[in-house]
Amino acid sequence: MKNICFYFQVHIPYILRRYRFFEIGKDHYYYDDFNSENNVRYYADYSFLPANKIIMDLIRETNGGFKCAFSICGTTLEQLEQYAPEVIDSFRELAETGCVEFLAEPYSNSLASIYNDNEFEIQVKAHAQKIQELFGKKPKVFRNSELIYSDEIGEKISKLGYNVILAEGAKHVLGWKSPNYVYKHAYLPKVKLLVRNFVMSNHIPFDFSNTSWDQYPLTADKYMQWIADSPEGENLFNIWLGYESFGCTQKGYTGIFEFLKAIPSQAAQRGIGFVTPSEAAKTDAVDSLTALHPLSWSGEAKDLSSWTGNHLQEEALNKLYSVAERVNLCSEKALKHDWLAIQDTNYMRYMSFSDAWGSQYGSPYEAFINYMNILSDFLMRVDAEYPTSIENEELNALLNTINDQDKTIAELEKTIKQLRSRKSKNADKTQE
Repeated sequence: MKNICFYFQVHIPYILRRYRFFEIGKDHYYYDDFNSENNVRYYADYSFLPANKIIMDLIRETNGGFKCAFSICGTTLEQLEQYAPEVIDSFRELAETGCVEFLAEPYSNSLASIYNDNEFEIQVKAHAQKIQELFGKKPKVFRNSELIYSDEIGEKISKLGYNVILAEGAKHVLGWKSPNYVYKHAYLPKVKLLVRNFVMSNHIPFDFSNTSWDQYPLTADKYMQWIADSPEGENLFNIWLGYESFGCTQKGYTGIFEFLKAIPSQAAQRGIGFVTPSEAAKTDAVDSLTALHPLSWSGEAKDLSSWTGNHLQEEALNKLYSVAERVNLCSEKALKHDWLAIQDTNYMRYMSFSDAWGSQYGSPYEAFINYMNILSDFLMRVDAEYPTSIENEELNALLNTINDQDKTIAELEKTIKQLRSRKSKNADKTQE
């Protein structure tokens, strides 16, 4: 039986305000609250809320047959909680159906998996905790920021307890292989890889209302027939896209919501089902995939060039992650919040000479100058907490001590919980 695995990314970075050079060291607030709120409300009202209602209706109409997954970074969840709490409520209702899965990812949709292993681990754990707090679900499947993946990153993710990882179906990695199967890590056979079918995925956000497209118009009937006509044995279609495709990228008047509504009925007519990523990964892997260099879902090259491809981006990233250890020793809440907020991948992409779509800046240089002004102020605040005069060896020793203490506390709490449980059982037996 052929199945569709839908995953929708929900990602809204904070909008940074125009931060001038003369403000460095004087004003520590970096955000354009007015435009951030308007941005969140726009996505909420025109995409997330109507799309969530449709998905809830589809789940009910199909008696749980329609399933999908969401990946929502922590900084996006924070903004939704602040500016559109009803969106959080609607996601919570979807979670309660048991037909919707929430994926794990870095808390701030960052490049930490490339630049700092310890920061990456901290963010992944913080995000999993946030998802569990809001939706009562512990994530089991991992999606890295921008679908960034390599053999090495896959190993890091596996060490954090995730054995199902999402990756882009890049041609230079797949070669002659089809994305419509389950694969496994190059040298960790227990780690399953789900691979995005980027051709089928991109039809929805990029081709749906494109009248010059040779297959226009895209209908649910046509879309499902393409899947039904696929070669025998290709039974998993990973269709992953930004959730804003419904209502924002493709406006409501294009008929995009009607397209979404019609998918389950057209799928049912052709014997096509729906699975979550966790369910998809229960299928045996047909082969392994090797990705020696990081790949992503961006651009033609499917690499990191959108965020790390020029000297502006490299300088910003190197300065940003040079203070990771110091920031993680700090206890100031405002500093911690800013640290997560300014790591978003979008700020680096705005500095790209070829892929800066969605930028509010007039040029990559303008984006770089504004970001570096903010970063300069941030670095001064970090230095005030933990001066750069402290040697890295001393800092690392302190960090290791803190980490060891955290592990010891966790182990002791676990022991206490076990002892209390035994005591409770013994008390019950005594009463009997």
